[in-house]
Amino acid sequence: MLSFDDTHITTKKSPVAPAIAGPAPGKTAAAVAEPTVTSGVTGLEKINFNAARIKVDEKRIINCRADLNQLVPFKYEWAWQKYLDACANHWMPQEISMSRDIALWKDPNGLTEDERKIIKRNLGFFSTADSLVANNLVLAMYRHITNPECRQYLLRQAFEEAVHTHAYQYVVESLGLDEGEVFNMYREIPSIHDKAAFELQFTQELCDPNFSTGTPETDRRFLRNLIGFYVIMEGIFFYVGFVQMLAFGRQNKMTGSSEEFQYILRDESMHLNFGIDLINQIKAENPDLWTPEFQEEITSLIKQGVDLEYRYAEDTMPNGVLGLNVPMFSEYLKFIANRRFRQIGLPEQYPGVQNPFPWMSEMLDLKKEKNFFETRVIDYQVGGALSWD
Repeated sequence: MLSFDDTHITTKKSPVAPAIAGPAPGKTAAAVAEPTVTSGVTGLEKINFNAARIKVDEKRIINCRADLNQLVPFKYEWAWQKYLDACANHWMPQEISMSRDIALWKDPNGLTEDERKIIKRNLGFFSTADSLVANNLVLAMYRHITNPECRQYLLRQAFEEAVHTHAYQYVVESLGLDEGEVFNMYREIPSIHDKAAFELQFTQELCDPNFSTGTPETDRRFLRNLIGFYVIMEGIFFYVGFVQMLAFGRQNKMTGSSEEFQYILRDESMHLNFGIDLINQIKAENPDLWTPEFQEEITSLIKQGVDLEYRYAEDTMPNGVLGLNVPMFSEYLKFIANRRFRQIGLPEQYPGVQNPFPWMSEMLDLKKEKNFFETRVIDYQVGGALSWD
């Protein structure tokens, strides 16, 4: 297992990207000259004066050589729509009142020790997890995605990850928790460390300055990264904590903290939907990547994720509390994993499992991105952006 102790990435000087040649004097170039490399553009190439305008069919998610600085015409309307939906759901942590949470937390009889442990553990995990996701977006994913409308959504997602980290800090500060204890749990609590280290491996590989897509092997490594973060981190690793924190709100406890997590969950569900579409689009454009051997590797990774998240459930909740217990999470995580397998075109691995939290099914149904919650969250959208589906 990877360790965060003395972890560092040794970097070498990155090779200069080949410039895209411009037309000869007096000529009007019809297209961008093809370089010898097969990886995609970055947006930093030399500007080709008088080059032809981009056509929709030239766009691709990875390894595209078309000018990345031209947002339109759109090829992936779903990516642009998800960007618009995310902007319509803008929120900030301070908009949620923490007064009831503060009073309950300070009351020596307000919460049990098991309940307090759940809250602190989840703040400890999520505060690091969203930073890891943001780092992966900015340092690993963005430069290899060669489509501007998809990049537009990634920019919005990166901002939302920053808002989420802000939200955890806001809760920690409001409750007067030990900031060092909470934010350093990924170095001190094994169940949190192991999940974070599992995810860090994907970012470390793609952060190598010598890594680039453009070959079947490196394209698979990139696709593996997308699955590791969207399907496992945001699609599995967040779900024990979401169930636990929403369970507080259902019992009218820690209502401010629960509402913060409701906002975050809405964002993360949209991230997951975008990631699934991104993965499936890359598969459709590069069918040779989806080999039986690669499918077996991905299946194994997702199963590892389920095991790590179950250990996190055991750690955060050694005793039954809030109407929840650890065996229920075993069933729930397998139920969620089956859904993730289906979403990316893999066979289910856990036959016969059911959802032990029907109330979560109602709140988390990914088909209802704008109407998860029976709180003001469902109505909080930028004016003029509401639509009735």
